[in-house]
Amino acid sequence: MIASRLHLSPLSRRRLAQFRANRRGWWSLWLFLLLFGLSLGAEFIANDRPLLVYYQGSLYIPVFRDYAETDFGGVFPSAANYRDPYLAGLIEERGWMLWPPVRFRYDTVNYDLPVPAPAPPSADNWLGTDDQGRDVLARLIYGLRISVLFGLLLTLSSSIVGVAAGAVQGYFGGRVDLLFQRFLEIWGGLPQLFILIIVSSVVAPGFWTLLLILMLFGWTSLVGVVRAEFLRARNFDYVRAARALGMTDGRIMFNHVLPNAMVATLTFLPFILSGSIVALTALDFLGLGLPPGSASLGDLLRQGKENLQAPWLGISGFAIVALMLSLLVFVGEAVRDAFDPRKNIETGK
Repeated sequence: MIASRLHLSPLSRRRLAQFRANRRGWWSLWLFLLLFGLSLGAEFIANDRPLLVYYQGSLYIPVFRDYAETDFGGVFPSAANYRDPYLAGLIEERGWMLWPPVRFRYDTVNYDLPVPAPAPPSADNWLGTDDQGRDVLARLIYGLRISVLFGLLLTLSSSIVGVAAGAVQGYFGGRVDLLFQRFLEIWGGLPQLFILIIVSSVVAPGFWTLLLILMLFGWTSLVGVVRAEFLRARNFDYVRAARALGMTDGRIMFNHVLPNAMVATLTFLPFILSGSIVALTALDFLGLGLPPGSASLGDLLRQGKENLQAPWLGISGFAIVALMLSLLVFVGEAVRDAFDPRKNIETGK
């Protein structure tokens, strides 16, 4: 049904059917998309602002816009703190507030804890708080979003650079291939962690800084695969015919050789994505990742290591990371089966 709606070719239909035949990978893909989709709307699930405020016959949307305390009958013209009992009482007298399921953002500190932080799970904090009084569930939701977005951007950027480098290296061969191989040997031998430590001491670590540094060292993962495919295809008859007809090397590489080389490349993408997420988590765990205070799964794992008396920290962080990586591995296995020509759906082999 999906294939007919998208008007796919018979080969693409067979690959889609093989992907769906792997039930574990098929349902893992939908579960991963569901979790990622929910994390994209994190502001509507975990927020210290109400979704809607009805006050004196008017509707307010604090999620999208800042309002002053005086807009709701307060005294100060500063930004409204909807968790303040005084302001909440003023709004409840002449209206109502619609709150998200979790009334905390990833950086909201709960000052009303009955015990010192980290506090155990309670009715207000469903998965407890970290050592600074911030809600663990909110940090998991926001941390999942930033980890997956970081992994997708890193996978996309490094794949583009790696495919381009491997294509040039494999298509032209000869001296170009030898020069690229020597460069990759030197580049791959650089101490990535030490360079990251040096850069972190000079430049303030941030999302785009980490993305650039990891992309500079991660693009080499696909070079070998793409190079082998282009070396194999450069002497095929259709490539020689295209050259004889006067087609440029760029058009031959992009229009004819690259689609065949992408078959092997696509099978690696789910595993590269999981590796990118692990890289960000590991750097955050070591304190070399995102700035302090950011929603980070690695920071949550580090807090679990430092606060063994609060097992909910380590268990929550480990559970979400293990679930995310397991789903991506299952999806990668299904993608590999889909592009495997030896697979036969009828026999189940």
